[in-house]
Amino acid sequence: MPAVFKQEAHKLVDEMPESATWDDLIYRAVVRREIEAGLADSRANRVTPVDDVLREFGLAS
Repeated sequence: MPAVFKQEAHKLVDEMPESATWDDLIYRAVVRREIEAGLADSRANRVTPVDDVLREFGLAS
């Protein structure tokens, strides 16, 4: 694993309140992973236009 990952993981833990639980840590780690994946998809232009999603779900006006 890259050193940057370990640094970011330590930062994530250090920023948590003293009362944090394992569930809190896992939640934050998963949210971060999903956000990073979404940003990578956006940068790589792997996105679906909102209008297409709305149409797919029958929500287009």
